[in-house]
Parts: sequence; C-alpha cells; structure tokens
Amino acid sequence: MQPLSIDATRLPMLIAQLWWPALRIGGFVASAPLVSAVTVPPRVKIVLTLALALLLAPAVVVPATLSVFSARGVLVAAQDLVIGLSIGTVAQIAFEAISFAGQTIATTMGLGFASLIDPQRGANSPALGQLFMVFAILTYLALDGHLVLFAELAESFRTLPIGANPFGRGGVLAVAVWGGRIFQSGILIALPAVVALIIVNLALGVLTRAAPQMNLFGVGFPLTMVAGYLVLLIGVGGLGYGIVRTLHQSIAAIAEMTAATVPRVP
Repeated sequence: MQPLSIDATRLPMLIAQLWWPALRIGGFVASAPLVSAVTVPPRVKIVLTLALALLLAPAVVVPATLSVFSARGVLVAAQDLVIGLSIGTVAQIAFEAISFAGQTIATTMGLGFASLIDPQRGANSPALGQLFMVFAILTYLALDGHLVLFAELAESFRTLPIGANPFGRGGVLAVAVWGGRIFQSGILIALPAVVALIIVNLALGVLTRAAPQMNLFGVGFPLTMVAGYLVLLIGVGGLGYGIVRTLHQSIAAIAEMTAATVPRVP
C-alpha cells in the first residue's frame, strides 16, 4: 500500500480554487433564508459554506492571473461577497414581506402586543407574523425552494464569472427594486384582512356614537379579534396563493439579477 502523497506545489492553486467560490457562498449563507437564522450555529454555517464550495469548485472558472493578495483580488473578493449577499437577501426579503403581512393583520386585530421571540431573527415579533413565517417556510420547503435557490447560486458562477463581469449599480438597483415589489406583494396578502377589519372598526365607531353607554373595549376588542380570525379562516386559500406568488417573485428577481434563466418551480 503506497503512502498518501500531496503535491505541495499545487496547494496554493487548490486553496485559490476553493477560496473564490467560498466567498460568494459565504455571503449567500450569511443572508439566505433558514441557514442565516440566529439559531443556526456558526460552525454549521462554516461547514455548509465549505461543503458547497467543495462541490462547486470543479465547475468554477478562476482566472489564472487572479491573485488573492493583489488589489484586483481584493476588489473581486468584495464583489463576490456582494453577489452572494444579494442573492440571499432577495430571497430573505420574500419571507420578511410575508411576516410583515402577518404583523400588519395582527396590529389591525389588536394583537400587536401578543409577541414572542422570533427564532429566525432573535427579536420580538407578533405571534401572527411568526405564524405567517412558519407557513412561508413550510411552503418554501414543499416547493423545493431551497434546492432552486442553491441551483441559482451555482448558476451565478456561470452567468457572473469570478473576476469577469462586474456586479455594479445595476445589480444593487435590482435588489432594491425587487425588494419594493416583494414588499408590495406582502401588503397585498394582508390587504383583504385589513380592509375587512377596518370595516368592522367603522361599524363599531358608528355603534359607539349611537349607544355611548356601551363599553367599547369590552365589546369591540373581542369582536375585532373574532372577525379577524374569521377573515383569516375564509381567506386561507388566498393566503397560500399569495405566499407561493411571493416566493416565485423572489426566485424571478434572483434570476433577473444574475441574468440567469428562471428555474421552473412546482
């Protein structure tokens, strides 16, 4: 049995071959849904970054003249980090928009005070917003959204090669524009429930003017909560459609941002 031998002359080349994809993947892991949660240990994120880098390194084309310690290498490294962060951020914005829809409905129902620690962000969030976030995560996994997102990340190495095409103002502007569109989708998800609850509050206001002796807090608060739950129960089908549509928009945004083809999601 021959001993394992390592060619030391190829070691710098192998490290560089792993270093460049690891930068983009590290930015993606730091901002993508689920894997960027505060509950995920940093060691898991590092292992995931290195594992994906090892898988994608053979398919990544690195310019032979690109040095890690050169000024151009620093700029390319920053560019790769920005690309990875942008891909993960656009996907994360979709989840934030869905959670925002739940928080808006909770505030309108009077449940804004019912908050819990959000395990995704490590901060207080209304319970209804967290429920919407759970729905979004389950839908995301059911549609294999995580696999589609990894495919988009791998495709970005072909459409945005390392050190070849600069990711300039156009890519950053695309993140901002699509972020606004995705949050618009979140508002549309919450709009039916908010309109119904506003009508209930207007009716309570008229009733209070007609009967001033009525205890508004004793009657209005439970009635608003019941109306909100009924609206959510009736519109659960539309809620699912809105979540799927928002996730599709985020994938399309990533595909447009990286100039890749839009993957087909079930």
